[in-house]
Amino acid sequence: MGTLSQKLQPGLYAITDNRLTPPETLLDSVEAALRGGAVLVQYRDKGSSSAERLRQATDLNSLCRNAGVPLLINDDPELAHRVGAAGVHMGQDDGAPDEARRLLGPEAIIGITCHHRLDLAQAAKSAGADYLAFGRFYNSGTKPGAPAAKATVLTEAKTLALPITAIGGITADNAEPLILAGADLLAVVGGLFGGTPTEIETRAKQFCQLFARHHPLYTHSD
Repeated sequence: MGTLSQKLQPGLYAITDNRLTPPETLLDSVEAALRGGAVLVQYRDKGSSSAERLRQATDLNSLCRNAGVPLLINDDPELAHRVGAAGVHMGQDDGAPDEARRLLGPEAIIGITCHHRLDLAQAAKSAGADYLAFGRFYNSGTKPGAPAAKATVLTEAKTLALPITAIGGITADNAEPLILAGADLLAVVGGLFGGTPTEIETRAKQFCQLFARHHPLYTHSD
């Protein structure tokens, strides 16, 4: 498995989505995921106004802090800084990680998308990433055009000694091979959100059960 830092714990990484977690259900949905055992949350909103994103991110940060779970902001270090989030997730075209580090400080969590490529992962580590995100591994409704990755890249990335995240079409039914290959975190959107809070909590618990069985450093308890 990847090497875990003091900033991160292995487990379910819940990522919000404009369609599956619209404003009227966002907080209830994330709260359900937290009840189910999510260990990390990312606020990802590509469509709302700046004012709406600020309001939602502020509310989510309060919710996650109360639960003792870090909140990351997708692609927007400035917003992360404004709301006091735990960090940011950055794609390959979302600015320089060192600039995000200067803004957010040494304790911030900075994750970087590496697609299916170890060279991008090495560069991300050199740039100060706290975790490396690979994928998509399965057909993804959120990022259908993303390049496909093989589970072997998770195993190969162990040499980089950073926490490893898998993303892309992951459900409780297809997640097990990714944990076995080396994923420390499973970033899940459609396989978690959508439906009632009870359904979301149940799905989250299913992911947690997989980690409990297959990840040696998993310690979350209900």
